[in-house]
Amino acid sequence: MDCDIFTVIYKTQLFFCLSPCLFSSLSVSPQSVHPAGQNPDHMLHGTGHKHESRKPGDGPTVAPEDAARFLSCYCSGHCPEDHKNNTCETNGQCFAIIEEDENGEAILTSGCMKYEGSHFQCKDSPRAQTRRTIECCDTDFCNRDLQPTLPPPMDTGSYFGSAHWLAFLISMTVCCCTLICITVVCYYRYKWQTERQRYHRDLEQDEAFIPVGESLKDLINQSQSSSSGSGLPLLVQRTIAKQIQMVRQIGKGRYGEVWLGRWRGEKVAVKVFFTREEASWFRETEIYQTVLMRHENILGFIAADIKGTGAFTQLLLITDYHENGSLYDYLKFTTLDTQSLLRLAYSAACALCHLHTEIYGTQGKPAIAHRDLKSKNILMKKNGTCCIADLGLAVKFNSDTNEVDVPLSTRVGTRRYMAPEVLGETLNKNHFQAYIMADIYSYSLIIWEMARRCVTGGIVEDHQLPYYEMVPAEPSFEDMLEVVCVKGLRPTVSNRWNSDEVSPDLKICLGNTVYLAVILIRPNS
Repeated sequence: MDCDIFTVIYKTQLFFCLSPCLFSSLSVSPQSVHPAGQNPDHMLHGTGHKHESRKPGDGPTVAPEDAARFLSCYCSGHCPEDHKNNTCETNGQCFAIIEEDENGEAILTSGCMKYEGSHFQCKDSPRAQTRRTIECCDTDFCNRDLQPTLPPPMDTGSYFGSAHWLAFLISMTVCCCTLICITVVCYYRYKWQTERQRYHRDLEQDEAFIPVGESLKDLINQSQSSSSGSGLPLLVQRTIAKQIQMVRQIGKGRYGEVWLGRWRGEKVAVKVFFTREEASWFRETEIYQTVLMRHENILGFIAADIKGTGAFTQLLLITDYHENGSLYDYLKFTTLDTQSLLRLAYSAACALCHLHTEIYGTQGKPAIAHRDLKSKNILMKKNGTCCIADLGLAVKFNSDTNEVDVPLSTRVGTRRYMAPEVLGETLNKNHFQAYIMADIYSYSLIIWEMARRCVTGGIVEDHQLPYYEMVPAEPSFEDMLEVVCVKGLRPTVSNRWNSDEVSPDLKICLGNTVYLAVILIRPNS
């Protein structure tokens, strides 16, 4: 225990003996810098000079490397109490300092600076203390010849002036930005209010134009009986399009989006085309407005319009709304009996027959081929029948000119439903009958989809797309070409469709008519 106490005392003494050396190696001593940035008097005074009364046991007070080197310096204003003839001694450096007093007069003083912290004191920044300069030297009485000069007076007026100018610029910038933002907001608010007032004014005029109580069915019936049968007048169509209220999005495809809308409480379907699909919108509108086009198994056309919303343009096509959705969605969750299957197949065939038939006369109807028949483009009606939709790729044929009117759209049909001659690029594009046969091929694939969901003998298959077991979910042209044209494969026909439990009418529809025979026996060209 006694040895430990002596050890502690010994180490403590050793620490204090070496402390000058330690402090000299640090960048700055905690006591060497005054909080205000001034040089304290105990640093400037020659406190490092020799004292003859110092006892040997007091320990050294100078750095070990400078213990034998003492300078004699001239002192004035910073002299120690025991100085003789304005002389002091130090282990550091001699200095001379000039500074302003309270009256603004320059006062030159000099003295001794001890070793600790002298490097930092002698490199005093002019900005550390206003109007003061210090110079140091390290030979005897060298500070007699030092003549430090005061730094040039700091232009506080310009400093504060520049600060005020900067603050002024910042405040003006903020004010201008705020003013611009307020102006923009007010402009758009004014524009919105103006548009809203004009919209309501137009609505009032439109309400007067279309009498209150008139339903869409009434308007369509009037147009069918009093005009050419090409649909509602354009002014009525634009009026209806402006009055449509969008409710929610119910579908989306490659052409655009389908929304549920309301017009005077009646539900309508609003097809909003992408701007890049303007050709498809124009073609479908043109087909729907063809004379004598309206048919109960073709989607009912109401109106078409181009609506500008400021930021972008909307291409609208307004039709009847069928809440059961497409045949594709319907077959996924619903099974059919033989009568339901016949009803669907017959209604789709009637629509296709009406499209393909040319009506002669002064106001006749050209023959039309769909070119994109598939279960997703056939809608289910409440009465169990269906109607054909999406006529954006349709072609027209007029026997008077003997020309096939093909749309300029870059869109092509759905690859899975393409006829072999379309896949093989052997279709005679100048022969309208070729387009009709391609439609019948696609229609027969739709019949195949329906038949899989028809219950016979308690058996029914899951809904699948044609060629589901032969090609990927998103087949390429090459995939379909290989399966349909090169290998000559067709969807498998179930044996149960030929059983005795199947009605004769269904057998005819599934086995003996051209619609399904196309799949099995039609040549590939």
